[in-house]
Amino acid sequence: MSGTKRYQVLDGTMLKILAMISMVLDHVGDLFFPGVTWLRAAGRLAMPIFAFCIAEGYAHTRDRKKYLLRMGLFALISEIPFDLAFESRIGLSHQNIMLSFFLSILALMLYDRIRGGKEAEGAQIPAWKTVLGVLAVGAVAALALLLKADYTIFAVISVFLFYVLRQKHPLLRSGVGVAFLALTRTVGYYSATGLSFLPLALYNGKKGKGLKWLFYLFYPGHLLLLAGLKLLLRA
Repeated sequence: MSGTKRYQVLDGTMLKILAMISMVLDHVGDLFFPGVTWLRAAGRLAMPIFAFCIAEGYAHTRDRKKYLLRMGLFALISEIPFDLAFESRIGLSHQNIMLSFFLSILALMLYDRIRGGKEAEGAQIPAWKTVLGVLAVGAVAALALLLKADYTIFAVISVFLFYVLRQKHPLLRSGVGVAFLALTRTVGYYSATGLSFLPLALYNGKKGKGLKWLFYLFYPGHLLLLAGLKLLLRA
């Protein structure tokens, strides 16, 4: 374990910045250079890293309800920029990733509540409560699919895996979470998803400088910028 820690040099802030860079490359490739495969491949690092950070954020936040509401608010704020960037019109055919993360946090809250909340951590929990909690997560994942949220069930389940394995060896935790996303989405450039294991394996468990609002503002902000650029290029 000590040998592994020597190489764990990335904190939470660094992971988020890496994921944001990956997301921008992916969206630029999708909107402006659809034939440039490496841009879309580079973008495959974003989802596993963000899912990991959501699980970490939920595990360490002092107020989980505020965390849920904050994500829900920015899911609403982000929907119009998301629609304009990718659909060029406002509609309900595909919803943004913040809605997926809102549902993921909701799933974790239900899971913990069914199993007894924070008070139950470290206690012997009846198997039926765990099973019921997992079923609740599955129900929320199905809701994500019904609402056509980005990454649908894959977002909710990946966040859940990163969360429930947080007490396991870091490499096992990262490996299982990344493997789930990599093995369920293997076509073309999606095969690059497995590369996200590398930065997650370098995570040192520290929050970093935080920059709590950076991701929240970055997501709708960069989508609005891309939507505007797309409109200018078509003019």
